[in-house]
Amino acid sequence: MLERGPAKRLTVTVNEAARWHGRSLYNALLELFQHKGMAGATVSRGIAGFTGHDAIHTINIVDLSSDLPVRIEIVDTAAAIDRVLPDVYDMVDKGLVEVQDTTVVKFATGEEPSGPGTKKGDLMRLIGKAKMLRVHIGEDDKWEGQPLYEAIVKRAAQLDIAGATVYRGILGYGAQRRIHRHKTITLSSDDPVMIAIVDEEEKINQMIAALETMVSGGCMIAISDVTVVKYVEHLDEKSGTTTLEESGQ
Repeated sequence: MLERGPAKRLTVTVNEAARWHGRSLYNALLELFQHKGMAGATVSRGIAGFTGHDAIHTINIVDLSSDLPVRIEIVDTAAAIDRVLPDVYDMVDKGLVEVQDTTVVKFATGEEPSGPGTKKGDLMRLIGKAKMLRVHIGEDDKWEGQPLYEAIVKRAAQLDIAGATVYRGILGYGAQRRIHRHKTITLSSDDPVMIAIVDEEEKINQMIAALETMVSGGCMIAISDVTVVKYVEHLDEKSGTTTLEESGQ
């Protein structure tokens, strides 16, 4: 399983007509990557291009077989890329082979976890000492056109934060000393909103850094020590939520 974080991108550009032991080179490379257990590979066909001093080749809608560039792209760990490079060097005698640094933000296969122990192991990491981040803002606060509280929850999910909960207040005031009161007769209100986020200190620090660019208006952001005593999946599979219980310190 390809983990989130630093990785390498291997890009191989060859001619569509190139052969390897009687079959297309790009198919042979694809089979090699699959055999070596690479996380995944994508083959894309160009519509125009040239290699070296060759003539420019362009797609011809009349001719189903064209002499066009083909690009095979693989993203995996540095060790996995190093493992296949010798074979790639041997197979590609005309083309371009590139290796670049990249960062995996998300890698999902769409498959369900293989067993109950897989997810449980991930959840157990949070049991024990942790940090609670509380962000107090107004319901009408925006960020890039969407409610700020929604943007904060989405950013927390992107950072792989264990969980975030949004609470709507009925009465409150902040640094501006203006009292915010819930009004049921209006379609819009600036009710006080609190987002509570619990995770390890490193994750919370990443979230705070993200908030620096997102929260510009009136707000209060506070951190407290907590002890997570239970962190398990919710029994309702349709909700897709988790249950987090903590005790303050």
